[in-house]
Amino acid sequence: MNRPVTRPNSFIFGLFGDFIHRAGRPDDAIWIGSLARLMATFGISEAAVRQAVSRMSRQGWLQATRRGSRAFYAVTEHGRRRIEQVSPRVYGPVVEWDGRWRMLTYSVSETTRERRDRLRKDLSVLGWAPLSASTWISPADALEGAREAAESAGVLAEIDLFAGAYCGPRSDRELLERCWDLSAIARAYGEFVERYRPRFERECAGAGLDDEAAFVERLWLVHDFRKFAYIDPGLPSELLPAHWHGNVAAALFREYYARLAKKSTRFFEGVTALGNVGHT
Repeated sequence: MNRPVTRPNSFIFGLFGDFIHRAGRPDDAIWIGSLARLMATFGISEAAVRQAVSRMSRQGWLQATRRGSRAFYAVTEHGRRRIEQVSPRVYGPVVEWDGRWRMLTYSVSETTRERRDRLRKDLSVLGWAPLSASTWISPADALEGAREAAESAGVLAEIDLFAGAYCGPRSDRELLERCWDLSAIARAYGEFVERYRPRFERECAGAGLDDEAAFVERLWLVHDFRKFAYIDPGLPSELLPAHWHGNVAAALFREYYARLAKKSTRFFEGVTALGNVGHT
């Protein structure tokens, strides 16, 4: 897939989440040289990779260790928690809604609004949506993630968390539509299906990708589907329109991902194994 990568940080973090953390590799660190080789398949230069991992280390997402003369990178505990929070909304399984809404309210001083803005950004990443200026809600069991976001932003003492039923005057469906733009989300799912269904069908028909191309395709697939975690926190199926595009997109993602898994993993392991020779 010949597309420019505009955010190397996101791609690198996606690689750690998909090929390392989710795969449960015993050694969760990658040599910077191997990482540069993997990212070169997307047209990202070694200098850009080194700049990205340096920035991500300063932000607390990655940590560096040295083995002899080589630098290796792994996700931090903070990074692992973020991966674990987002992964279920990407890979499943689908969790049935318990009928309860989670709510966060905050009262952050205007003198520390940068902390408030960071909280809002992290809540958006976790799939929460604003009900009002200082109240955010989610249908998912996401209170622990919200608590960690508030603690990370330095505003834990200025929030309150609740879980309970919505008692009107609107319906749960109307509340959902008030906070999430279902039409826009459905269009985005439709565009995902239009992009990847022909590629999936070609792969199934035998016009298969080689190992390197499968690696590239898999990471783009995960990158594009992961975006939905930020706009769809797992909206309850009983509150959604019939024939919801999200169900079609999720099924396509999982089937295509499974098709690409063996070849893409073989390429990844080949590159990283060469980088680890003599540096165990």
